[in-house]
Amino acid sequence: MAQLKVTQTKSAIGGKQNQRETLRTLGLNRIGQSVVREDRAEVRGMITTVAHLVTVEEVD
Repeated sequence: MAQLKVTQTKSAIGGKQNQRETLRTLGLNRIGQSVVREDRAEVRGMITTVAHLVTVEEVD
C-alpha cells in the first residue's frame, strides 16, 4: 500500500481545537517534523482538516 509523508509547515497556534488535535493524532508536534502514514481514507480525512498547516508527499 502507498505511504504518505506528512510534514508540518505552519504552527497550530491560533487554530481551532480540532485542528490541533488532528495534528497530534497524526503524530506531529512541531514545525518541520515529518511522519510517514499509510494512504488510507482516515488519514486522508485528517490531512484535509489541516491541509493549510502541512505538506504531503507520496513515498514508495
